[in-house]
Amino acid sequence: MHSTLCSFGRAAGFVVLVTLSSALLPQAASADRCDDVAKELKNGIDGLKIGQTAAGTVYLAHPKARELTLGCSSKNFSNQLFGKTDRKPPPAFIELMASAAAIVFTLPKDDMARGVSRCYRRLGIFRGDDVPSRYRRLDMRCARTKTESSITITRSKDQ
Repeated sequence: MHSTLCSFGRAAGFVVLVTLSSALLPQAASADRCDDVAKELKNGIDGLKIGQTAAGTVYLAHPKARELTLGCSSKNFSNQLFGKTDRKPPPAFIELMASAAAIVFTLPKDDMARGVSRCYRRLGIFRGDDVPSRYRRLDMRCARTKTESSITITRSKDQ
């Protein structure tokens, strides 16, 4: 009788251990995946530097952007790319964002260049200074103030 209870206790302990370890694995894997994407960006874009990681966001630095971040997987989106530059974005910034988006979302760079420039072209008198759009199953939001403009590119979890 005692050996049956003991083996049941071991089996229950093993089940608890497996359950806990499987619950912790996806969190570590998503952080590693985000770090892998940041390393791919660094290897694929000249002059890009990886900064700190805080709260699921990897801060990046590039001479052609005022601010550049990579958002890791969360409840609402799989990846997020954010860039900020001057009010009228220079072609070098558009190329930088297209290159980064092509790496992060595994899409052709030409398509991403078309999507980024299309998002910025929509800013203006008729549509305003904060324009959301969809391109190639990505959500793009371009915004501008009197001194700077920004673009946020995300892919929803359900895409």
